[in-house]
Amino acid sequence: MLLKDLLAESVARLDAAQLSYGHGTDNAHDEAAWLLLWQLGMPLDSDLDALAEQAVPDASVQAVAALIARRINSRVPAAYLTREAWLQGLAFYVDERCIVPRSFIAELLMDGDIDPWLGEHTQDVLDLCTGNGSLAVIAALAYPEVRVTGADISGDALAVARINVQRHGLEDRIALLESDGLSACPGPWDLVLCNPPYVNAQSMNALPDEYRAEPTLALAGGTDGMDFIRLLLRDAARHLRPHGVLVLEIGNERAHFEAAFPQLEPVWLATSAGEDQVLLLTREALPA
Repeated sequence: MLLKDLLAESVARLDAAQLSYGHGTDNAHDEAAWLLLWQLGMPLDSDLDALAEQAVPDASVQAVAALIARRINSRVPAAYLTREAWLQGLAFYVDERCIVPRSFIAELLMDGDIDPWLGEHTQDVLDLCTGNGSLAVIAALAYPEVRVTGADISGDALAVARINVQRHGLEDRIALLESDGLSACPGPWDLVLCNPPYVNAQSMNALPDEYRAEPTLALAGGTDGMDFIRLLLRDAARHLRPHGVLVLEIGNERAHFEAAFPQLEPVWLATSAGEDQVLLLTREALPA
């Protein structure tokens, strides 16, 4: 079978299965291409048009078909099947012990969009709710002079984060610790990054299977999605240095955030998903 035909067949099967996407791809074609290239041991940035007429051995065709069937039958994110996720061009190990990394904070770090609030005083960075450690790794790469700590309540997630810190050769730059919120992270910090559990209860109940395959602990934020964030904002100011800032991702929960914290005046940061996904609060703007 030609590669182009195998890809077309895989896309058709995924389309017919009416899967949910959002863990690295947002459509059946890109998901099929990812799984096909991974199974064939080819770079994920391969030029599929240039390879379209390449013949695929029967055994490889069967292996791709089996992987596509696993994706359809299991309804779990493709990243859990390949044990790899990509964020801002960087590869990270991932498995069911943590959510698949997809934070928009990553692009803000790589693009330098929060740099105006940083400076030579920025020395200690905390990635709270680090999950698989991807934001901690990206922060360490974006700011080579800073010290980075990744913290999470889940020991399982931290085990995955440790794999990624080692994978990127950052053992000397990134410390990992288990902490319920800021309880074991006294700081003080110059920059706190946080992609917390923020999905509200109604949305949690409506999540498709692919999202339900991820740890609930990393997603569910209570009735209005703000349970963790209430505790974080209550304590954040005393854990930040005078010029410190908090960068917080809240997904599609801006309405709930503004209802819960009407007194706050955050800076909303533009991302590829719009200007209502990630916010920034200076220490001075936080509750005392």
